[in-house]
Amino acid sequence: MLLPRIYVPSTSPEDWKRLLAEPDRQWRPEYSAWAVAHAWEAAGGLPPEIVGLVRETPFFAGASPELLCAFPEYTVDLPGGRRPSQNDVFALLRVGPNTAGMAVEGKVEESFGPTLGEWLDGASDGKRQRLSYLRDLLGLHLEPLPSTLRYQLLHRTASAIIEASRFKTDAAIMVVQSFSDKATSKDDFLQFVDLLRGQMQDKGLAEIKLPNGLPLFVG
Repeated sequence: MLLPRIYVPSTSPEDWKRLLAEPDRQWRPEYSAWAVAHAWEAAGGLPPEIVGLVRETPFFAGASPELLCAFPEYTVDLPGGRRPSQNDVFALLRVGPNTAGMAVEGKVEESFGPTLGEWLDGASDGKRQRLSYLRDLLGLHLEPLPSTLRYQLLHRTASAIIEASRFKTDAAIMVVQSFSDKATSKDDFLQFVDLLRGQMQDKGLAEIKLPNGLPLFVG
């Protein structure tokens, strides 16, 4: 599927609404799309909690990230099947002497969607091809992968890596921007980081070693 590569600037959160697959259902305060759009527009760029996460990551040596450009509801093609990975935001950052491509997944009270076991139930050849690609990209060669792993975390992180590589940035970042004080899906996220052999930090982003050598940071 050929995805559009021409974008226009936004003037308000309402400009984000038309990009949704189901705008009438998804455009509500209890949904992440609404929350992400209002947070980014209110900040006039990078929300302060994301600025803090990046700045406190040792790789970036205390530099404050500068937003170069941000793309709401940004889709990234993946092998196998016709559905791309749709990011709430993809952003290009300048952080001191480095650049980074960042995928953002917003969450209010939503889960990370189906587990890998649920997603693979009756899987087509296309799904198996996609999973093989994601495993190679992320260096996940454990057999078998936990059936409780959330599939969305795999393809959202892959989006960050694919686009960071395409734009030739110095690092890839995947951030879950949470708008909940209940930490509803934190255990799912921590399972994912542990599987990638990353170490969560008290502050900043966890660093992951990728087979292609690109630094990956998640948080």
